[in-house]
Amino acid sequence: MQKLAEYWSERSGSQKRLIIAAFAATFLAVAGFAWLANRTPMALLYSGLDPAQAGEVMAQLDKSAVRSEIRGDAIWVDAAERDRLRMTLAGMGLPSAGAAGYEILDGMSGFGTTSQMFDAAYWRAKEGELARTILAVPGVKAARVHIAAPATHGYRRDAGGSASVTLTMGSGTLDAKQARSLQYLVASGVPGLDPEKIKVIDSARGIISTGEETVAADRAAEMKRNVERILEPHVGAGNAIVELNLDLVTETEQLSEQKVDPNNRALVSQENEEATDQSTNSDKGAVTASSNLPEGTGTSQGDQSKSSSSETRQRQNYEVSKVTRDVVRRPGATRRLTVAVLVNGTAQTAPDGTRTIVPRSEAELESLRELVASAVGFDEERGDVITVKSLPFETIADQGTAAEAGGLLSRLALDDLARLALIGIFALAIVFTVLRPVLRARAVAALPPAPDAGAVAAAELLPPMGVPAVAGQSPAASGLALPGLAMSGPEIDLAPPVQADPVARLRALMRERQGESMRLLSGWIDAREDV
Repeated sequence: MQKLAEYWSERSGSQKRLIIAAFAATFLAVAGFAWLANRTPMALLYSGLDPAQAGEVMAQLDKSAVRSEIRGDAIWVDAAERDRLRMTLAGMGLPSAGAAGYEILDGMSGFGTTSQMFDAAYWRAKEGELARTILAVPGVKAARVHIAAPATHGYRRDAGGSASVTLTMGSGTLDAKQARSLQYLVASGVPGLDPEKIKVIDSARGIISTGEETVAADRAAEMKRNVERILEPHVGAGNAIVELNLDLVTETEQLSEQKVDPNNRALVSQENEEATDQSTNSDKGAVTASSNLPEGTGTSQGDQSKSSSSETRQRQNYEVSKVTRDVVRRPGATRRLTVAVLVNGTAQTAPDGTRTIVPRSEAELESLRELVASAVGFDEERGDVITVKSLPFETIADQGTAAEAGGLLSRLALDDLARLALIGIFALAIVFTVLRPVLRARAVAALPPAPDAGAVAAAELLPPMGVPAVAGQSPAASGLALPGLAMSGPEIDLAPPVQADPVARLRALMRERQGESMRLLSGWIDAREDV
């Protein structure tokens, strides 16, 4: 302790402040390093959950006595327990995937349940099952399905219902093809539901259009890719720009045509009817006495008349040929197509070494036009137009290479960066508190010992015996050293002293230490007399 007290008392004010600051920094570094070493590493369990889902998960984590933290909409747990907790929570059905499904019907009993209550529960279960299926699509964060079921009224024919699907995308966007697939998914799950009466709504972008304008855009993009793919092998990548405008028929047209041909007829049926009628009329004579006589005698014969008729009827039924045609024209037919292709020129080197871009020849452009026409299905009668031009592209100067995003620091977490910073501070504190004093002590030991002030004064005044003093030159200047004198005093600064006049310095020392100078001179004089 005494040595420490002496060491502390010998330090200057700046050195004491430096030692205190180094000790405090070392203490804080050691304390922070110990805190980080004892801290439990946390890992992400779930993020982006609804408040209801997050509450269910947190309730189970509290029961399991596992350390957990809530950071915004994310739940962090002990990294060593994360995988086990995920398996355990998945076995419990957490986090719940959307609304409840058909399990709603399990809790319903036949007593006290009306038909309206059962229908409401059935449609609610149907919506929940469809929402669960939609949540299985990659990128979908949340889904909700609403079905407007038609009401049944006795003998009326049920009108088709409608539905809507609301989505929240976690990553990416929902395109028209995916929206169309969701329409058919919901329509297949609800009997009698038309896919056209289902609307798909993105919470960020609004209604996702699946109409003919989207179909036209998809077809135009596909045709554009086909043209670019057929041009790139010849002109090179980036040397052809293709713009395509596709005009489609968007209205629906229904035509009904009925054609009757009287010249073409076919016998369907034939009926023949014959009728014959025969009749005989006889007029007897007057009644007389002879009429009472036996037959054949005494009877007067009257007039007789006979008549007969015959009738023949024939009925034939013919079917006249008739053609009935119903034509329904759906939207999507191509009404007109225009294609514009801009091709870069070719590079040519002049005799003097300069390079110029010249347009391509007309024959080459005509060949490219034929290729484009075949790729897009060109129809001149329809009014299609294809334009192929060759113009030099503007050369864009290089603006340098973009720095690669990320790096080592982007892969490190905040805790890892804090640990590295504390370790660096701790290493610097060790260097300043331990290594710096050692290096300073070694530097001081490497310096030659400085003579005492009294010895220097004596050497200046009295040269050693047997050695004559050179006029105008002190013994120190002549290279003579005084043996037996060692440096005894406090530690001096390592900075080199300012070189001053030795005579002036000796006079100053003699004025400051007059007693010591007199004793030293007396000792030297007595020693000389004894010799």
